[in-house]
Amino acid sequence: MVVVALLCCFFFYFVLSYWMKNKKSKPVTDWPIVGMLPGFLLSAVRRPHDSSTSTLRHFKGTVEFKSSWILNVDCVLTSDPMNINHILSKNFANYPKGSHFREVTDPLGDGIFRSDSDVWKAQRKLMLTAMHDKRFEVFSEKCTWQKVEKGLIPVLEHVYKLGMEVDLQELFQRFTFDVICLLVFGFDSNSLSVEFPEIPHEKAFDDIEKAVFTRYIMPKAYWKLLRWLNVGQEKKLKEAREIFDRFIYDCISASREKLSRSKSSTENDEEFNLITAFLVDEGGGQTDYTCENSNEILRDHAFNLMAAGRDTVSSCLTWFVWLVATNPSIETKILDEIKEKLLINGELRFSGTKELNALVYLQAVFCETLRLYPSVPFNNKSVVQPDVLPSGHRVDQKTKVLISFYAMGRMKQIWGEDCLDFKPERWITERGGIMHVPSYKFPAFNAGPRSCIGKDMSFIQMKIIAVALLWNYHIQPVEGHPILPKSSVVLHMKYGLKIRVTKRSG
Repeated sequence: MVVVALLCCFFFYFVLSYWMKNKKSKPVTDWPIVGMLPGFLLSAVRRPHDSSTSTLRHFKGTVEFKSSWILNVDCVLTSDPMNINHILSKNFANYPKGSHFREVTDPLGDGIFRSDSDVWKAQRKLMLTAMHDKRFEVFSEKCTWQKVEKGLIPVLEHVYKLGMEVDLQELFQRFTFDVICLLVFGFDSNSLSVEFPEIPHEKAFDDIEKAVFTRYIMPKAYWKLLRWLNVGQEKKLKEAREIFDRFIYDCISASREKLSRSKSSTENDEEFNLITAFLVDEGGGQTDYTCENSNEILRDHAFNLMAAGRDTVSSCLTWFVWLVATNPSIETKILDEIKEKLLINGELRFSGTKELNALVYLQAVFCETLRLYPSVPFNNKSVVQPDVLPSGHRVDQKTKVLISFYAMGRMKQIWGEDCLDFKPERWITERGGIMHVPSYKFPAFNAGPRSCIGKDMSFIQMKIIAVALLWNYHIQPVEGHPILPKSSVVLHMKYGLKIRVTKRSG
């Protein structure tokens, strides 16, 4: 039966691909036998985010995708804030990650992103304790500053002097990978340098991300067959996992060895990395990190932290720079704010969180960037008990719920007639502060109990990078270079962001 389903999927996928070259399709077509699956697959492969947006507009915020009597799995796609508040907050317990998500994302192990119920609660408590420790906040700012001064600026100087083009998205990915390695392990991968070295474990991380997205959009039978045959994306995934796991386990061993040479690595506030903090177990004794499988537990913690801290920040920074570079008036306002808030006697006074928090307009630009280009463009949930959403749509245990954060920023009923305009001013109150918007309306950092733990830290990191970058350089996107969202778990640019840089005068 699985083989029949797989053959049907392929047949209708290719028939529909050929047909759509010559004719516009309806937003959703319910085909005999296979239901809406072929059209859903086609749009997911081509332009999933824009396709889901146009579909949700057509169906006023929520649509049911009927699969087929063969696969017997339906899906509800929504961008309705009331549905999202219901799913992510009010009826949170009824919408776990679920078994399907766990299968697709098995490279994450049993970390915080993949866990549910009591296991998730214990892990979140552990992460909150460590990440909200003042010493970690200081260490995070220090690592970000060091990477700006010793990595990003030297590379941009090199690019400027040679008058060359560079993919800024790649630079940001290398930057955030190095920083997250420092924050989790106290280890610098040094991937951001003028040599642009190929780092095997960094490439492996990218390959894992690609494979997980492929699993999302393809039928389970398809990717499981590839895994069984050990071919294609699944073969790449297996090889990438081995490389990345080897890197993580080596870092854990080095952390244990370093800790054994001292009473407590956290005596040195300047190196308060997360794995060492877990080993010292200042989070309340939840886990015995001397037990037989403790390295595996630490591996899962580390992988999830790196997934959270690397690509989400680099994605936002990439879209931010492109939007600012293509809106000169906004760039001018950011520079004016930097002069007003940070410049003293001709030099930037830029020592910590207090000064960064004063950059209200800059934060508004980041919020507006995330509204239109959320780093994580979708969220999916399973259903424990049958339920009725506020929109009136019924869901049961066989229904998958998919939330499009990307589409939400493009809905007139949420953001008004100017929803497609890049308008940072919408985030600033009459008193000059940041406008509070409920997370179920602006879920760039998720909403409800699973809201992002690292939200404040991310804003601090991004502000440090933005100030250093915009104050010193003028960014010029390469004319004619295509800018499109990539079909991926994180909202990267499909072809990167090719730029040239010039120095600011004076």
